[in-house]
Amino acid sequence: MRPHSLARLAALVALAAGQAAAQTPAADIVRRADDLPAPLTAKSPRTHQVRLEAIERDGALSDGQTYRYWTFNGRTPGPFLRVRVGDRIELTLANAADSQMMHNIDLHAVTGPGGGGGVTRVYPGESASFRFKALAPGLYVYHCAEAMAAQHIANGMYGLILVEPEGGLPPVDHEFYVMQGEIYAEADGEGRLIEDLDRLLEERPSHYVMNGAVRGLTGERRMRVRVGDTARLYFGVGGPNKTASLHLIGEIMDRVYPNAALTDAPLHNVQTVSVPPGGATVVEFTFQVPGDYALVDHALTRVDLGALAVIQAEGPASPEVFDGREPHGPHSH
Repeated sequence: MRPHSLARLAALVALAAGQAAAQTPAADIVRRADDLPAPLTAKSPRTHQVRLEAIERDGALSDGQTYRYWTFNGRTPGPFLRVRVGDRIELTLANAADSQMMHNIDLHAVTGPGGGGGVTRVYPGESASFRFKALAPGLYVYHCAEAMAAQHIANGMYGLILVEPEGGLPPVDHEFYVMQGEIYAEADGEGRLIEDLDRLLEERPSHYVMNGAVRGLTGERRMRVRVGDTARLYFGVGGPNKTASLHLIGEIMDRVYPNAALTDAPLHNVQTVSVPPGGATVVEFTFQVPGDYALVDHALTRVDLGALAVIQAEGPASPEVFDGREPHGPHSH
């Protein structure tokens, strides 16, 4: 059955929400959605010391299959970086001694040639540093830009850096960090997946991933909230090629900052948001009804290929908002 079937989608959500953690023959490379630093409290500009390491490792991609990921700090996406407009950042990129590839980092929040990529090219066992000032508020993608850049990104080398506006963002009950990416792989006949450069050049992903793995934010890694809670989602697309159509089934986005333009007024009551590769958005929800909510790419074929996360809302029922019981009365059938 095709993924646009509601029955098929419901079955996938139920499976993902309740499934036990899969047995992982390799490292867990998934970054949990709640793995991000708290809002900043400093009242004046400060200097942040950031150290990232390019690490190549075998990770669990899907159903016991492994894949050779290239990562920042061992997980995909890389660490969520959080600064405030006007802050200075001293960033060091190291490349693990056992890496096979040269790596670098290009941060879209950087004003300067190559976004830092040209001055952070590091061979295995080396490191390099540079400094920059955060000039513009927003939520920005960073990624490896070493040639072939699309190959490095497809293998997992991307993340987000938040540049908070002056005074920060309004408080919410929960903040989550989610990135969608693509994997271009083929089976090697021994239960492993290896990169397929032909697929990459033809832009034919074999898998879509949420935080690094197929349905990476489901089961025991699903996001959790309470009825009545507010949640802010920092969402980006590593890509390297496909635009995501972000949609939360059963909820309406209270506020959306298109293209993560945090100094512009947000949109209200939005159903689906387009996010290009190398782009990001910030969306906010309020949960009124308990249950499991599927966060998907509404190019729904991609759900079967892995573009699915789950937010679980716990708490009392709200029959005045949603009543799933069979109706009764003179007009019932």
